[in-house]
Amino acid sequence: MLKIENLSKHYKETAALDLINLSISNGVFGLLGPNGAGKTTLMRILATLLNPTGGDIRMNAISLTRHPEKVRHMIGYLPQSFHVYPQLTPMEVLDYVAVMKGIRSKSLRKKTIHDLLERVNLQEKINEKVKTLSHGMKQRLGIAQAFIGNPSVVILDEPTVGLDPEERLRFRNLLSSEGKDKAIILSTHVVTDIESSCYEIAVLDRGRLVLDGTVEDLSEEAKGKVWEMDMHKNELVHLKAENLIYSIKQQQGSFVKVRILTDEKPFSGATLTTPALEEGYLSLLGDRS
Repeated sequence: MLKIENLSKHYKETAALDLINLSISNGVFGLLGPNGAGKTTLMRILATLLNPTGGDIRMNAISLTRHPEKVRHMIGYLPQSFHVYPQLTPMEVLDYVAVMKGIRSKSLRKKTIHDLLERVNLQEKINEKVKTLSHGMKQRLGIAQAFIGNPSVVILDEPTVGLDPEERLRFRNLLSSEGKDKAIILSTHVVTDIESSCYEIAVLDRGRLVLDGTVEDLSEEAKGKVWEMDMHKNELVHLKAENLIYSIKQQQGSFVKVRILTDEKPFSGATLTTPALEEGYLSLLGDRS
């Protein structure tokens, strides 16, 4: 259990985080917010890489801010930009991380590494140099190293950047299995990542916590504001002229099925429909999303 209490981080006159209060238990916890919302700052503080200006974080009653050395071995962390020495191989990278996490048995390290590389589909690249890997492969290596040592808390900052659809599915399966006995914090601005993996979520905006609840709570933010209708594709120009937020869900010939996010009924033929998570997010944050 992680308990975040009145957490703040200030840079001169700017509040990157302002009195954040959250409780995070086992499972996959989603942290959403636009760029600049404070997500990475919060992740770095949780990973004990950055000191807060005020407040505290407790992991099983241990203060991360006052006793970081007592909890670091229990934390796995994937930063937003993951870099390692290009001359190393995935085997060498993960072996180094495993030693740092206190796994002294060479045979156990080898077994753990082979298992993780298989789960992120990198087993065939185990002895290739990192510099030869694609961006997506490097990202999968970063995900693997975050789970080394079976940490109690895993912090993933924008983990799906560079992953293709098949690897995103593999990543979600990994989260599903690993989230049973640990707290996994998934920070992203991609709503679909949250929708497929999380139940409990929080939304940050300009350093403030604007929602702490479930995916259903976020969808409810757009209740009564999502309208659906069929339009000729030439009429889409009217939506743009009115600065309406809309999405095209289906096209049949010259006509498209459109979902429009607005407080008032936009056109006579529009009917209210059930909001999706992304529409709740857009409704909550508006243009900043």
